[in-house]
Amino acid sequence: MGRPPVIPVEKKTRIVLSILAGEMTIAEAARREKVSEQSIGRWKADFLEAGKAGLAAGKSGPSTREQQLEAEVTELTQALGEAAVEIRVWKKSAEGRLGPSRTSR
Repeated sequence: MGRPPVIPVEKKTRIVLSILAGEMTIAEAARREKVSEQSIGRWKADFLEAGKAGLAAGKSGPSTREQQLEAEVTELTQALGEAAVEIRVWKKSAEGRLGPSRTSR
């Protein structure tokens, strides 16, 4: 027996939602799409598990991407502060060698 046809995620989602809404059974969906009932059952289980994970992530706090961005902001803020200190040091050392600047009066 050959491999079942590749079904796009969007179509799998519509099928699972139809099953959850009671519009069709797993057996009906399997016959209609020419795949096994086990495949349809796995899609449904995967869909429900991902939904639970999504809801749990929403309650637990920021996403991984948000955490990455916050870490990057912290790192860039620190680098900016260090650069500002370096500029002040360079200005001070330049004033010592060249005398006070016209803008510092």
